[in-house]
Amino acid sequence: MKVPQAGAVAAVIVIALTTSACGGEEKAQGTISIGIKFDQPGIGLRETGGTFSGFDVDVATYVAGELGYAPDRIEFKQVYSNDRELLLQYNEVEFVAASYSINDKRKEKVDFAGPYFLAHQDLLVRADDSSIAKAEDLNTKRLCSVTGSTSAENVKKTLAPKASVLELPGYSECLVALQDKLVDAMTTDNSILAGYAARKGNEGRFRLVGLNLSDERYGIGVEKGDKELQGKINAALQKMVADGAWETAVKKNFGPGYAYEPAPKIAATG
Repeated sequence: MKVPQAGAVAAVIVIALTTSACGGEEKAQGTISIGIKFDQPGIGLRETGGTFSGFDVDVATYVAGELGYAPDRIEFKQVYSNDRELLLQYNEVEFVAASYSINDKRKEKVDFAGPYFLAHQDLLVRADDSSIAKAEDLNTKRLCSVTGSTSAENVKKTLAPKASVLELPGYSECLVALQDKLVDAMTTDNSILAGYAARKGNEGRFRLVGLNLSDERYGIGVEKGDKELQGKINAALQKMVADGAWETAVKKNFGPGYAYEPAPKIAATG
């Protein structure tokens, strides 16, 4: 946590004794900063007018509520796939809920609460393109993914090492490249791809190939070593599943046609 300025020390002490919310500077200001994606329909999207929608937004809002923060005290900050660890390491956000797949490499730099969702890597192609039916077909194709994503790494190392991979900052840029035929497919989690395919204006223009190329367990990233916050978030996630709010959020954001996996078991803090 950031150290409060000297002039605010007394206020910080008073607030620390009267609130159950977590955070150092956030306590003094009465807000909590949370990292989410801004460009993923169904997951994390900044809507016109500045409101936010998506499954990760609903999860983050629920967790923040359990930590003592009302929705109007949440400050959402945009994160990209390649800077999520940095925002946590430099205390720019309290936690990150941004389609953040848990893996050993990332656990070297941050700790994870969860997992709270299980997705699978898939491919999105133009609706009139039938030339891609399996991962190996990408070896002669142009593929787009996001810099720093596990999906891009999985393709390059395992699925199609000869594929031409274009890495861009965000999935919205990949969708434009796919639409303009600069690439033949884009890859990430099926939950994200389904959100793009179903978004208004995209209906009938794209399709998911329907491959389960990996298991992606979404976790909430916290600063490395912050076991207290990790434990509180795990407890909040368990409550969200138990009271039905998790399933409600899944159905609201992904629609009735999305074949989602049951809520995964929340890992023990440690």
